[in-house]
Order: sequence, then C-alpha cells, then structure tokens
Amino acid sequence: MLALFIRDMRLGIRAGGGALVGVLFFLAVVAVVPFGVGPDLNLLARIGPAILWIGALLASLLGLDRLFQADREDGSLDLMVLADSRHMLALTVATKCLAHWTASVLPLVIASPLLGLFMNMEPVGIAATTLTLLVGTPAIAFVGAVGAAVAVSLPRGGLLVSVLILPLAIPVLIFGVSAAYGAVADPNPFLPPFMILCALTLGFAVVGPLAAALALKFGLD
Repeated sequence: MLALFIRDMRLGIRAGGGALVGVLFFLAVVAVVPFGVGPDLNLLARIGPAILWIGALLASLLGLDRLFQADREDGSLDLMVLADSRHMLALTVATKCLAHWTASVLPLVIASPLLGLFMNMEPVGIAATTLTLLVGTPAIAFVGAVGAAVAVSLPRGGLLVSVLILPLAIPVLIFGVSAAYGAVADPNPFLPPFMILCALTLGFAVVGPLAAALALKFGLD
C-alpha cells in the first residue's frame, strides 16, 4: 500500500500539472470575487470562508476523473479487481484517495491562509477555515472515488464525475462553512458543526472506498 501511495502521488503531481493547476485554479476563483462583489473589505471578510470553501471544493474536483484512468490504461486496474479478496480492493481505493488528496488537495489547504489574507479575513477566521479545509476536504476525495469509479469506463467522464460528486459534497461544504463562521461570529458555535464535519469525513472514508470498489467490479465485468 505504501508503494501504491507513492506511485499515485507521483502520477498525480505529473499529470496535468497536479498541485500547481489546483492552486492556480483556487487562486483564480478567489481573485475574481472582489471584481464581482466590489471592493467592500467588510463584505469580503464576511464571505471569505464561503469563498475559500467553494474554491477548494471546485479545485478538488480537478483530476478526480483520472483517479483510476492510468490503472485502466496499463491494465493494473483489471488485476486489482481480479485479485480482490476480503475488501482489499476497497483498501486499495482508499490508498489511492489519500494519495490524490495529498498530491492535489493538500496544497490547496496550505495555500488557503494566504488567500484568506486576500479576502481581508481575521486571523481567527483564517485559522478556522484552514482547519475545516484540512478536516473536510478528504471527504471530497473519498466520495469522489465513487464518481471516478462509475465513469472510469467512459471516454469523457470528467463532467459526469463532477455532476455525481457535487450533490454529495454539499453537506461537507455546509458544515465546513458553518464551522468557519462559528469561529468568528459569537452567537454561532464552532464545535458542533466541526464535529459533524469530522463525522462526515470518517463516514465517507468508510462508505466511499466500498462503494467505489463495487462500482469498479460491476463496471469492469
């Protein structure tokens, strides 16, 4: 599993620019917001957590359609499915999800404090948003594996992956933004939505790889 993790990380970094493309897309999403809402610094600070979360969510979808594509092209995906025993395929999928998150999504989390400064956010709000992104974005990778597994046999499945994943990622977005707002708004609590966000990530970490493994089995039959 360690060898697979390192291999997928290298493939994720090389394919299409990897982390650099995601960070640039993240930056582009955040940079265009002031042009749309105006130069009101108070408004930018108020909507900053939501904008960072939306940008990270959209940037996280980049490259998900290639999660199993390289394995399908070189035939290793067929071997993984044929050698499946006692949910080993689900463990393999979980490892690939972690590699994708580390290579493509973790750089977005690292870049989010700097982008938070662009949005005139308070230090507490930047820290809370970064923490929620660190905890919540793995859920997008795990649930994204399901869409990638469904679309792996399609020649142009990138759009289908996004359509399948976005509705499932909405709860992660809602509780991530709610927790970030709770850290800076006194009446709103931080801990309850943050704990729900952690629970969503843990739940998707179990359900996502299992569902993706089933989709791969039926898709390659």
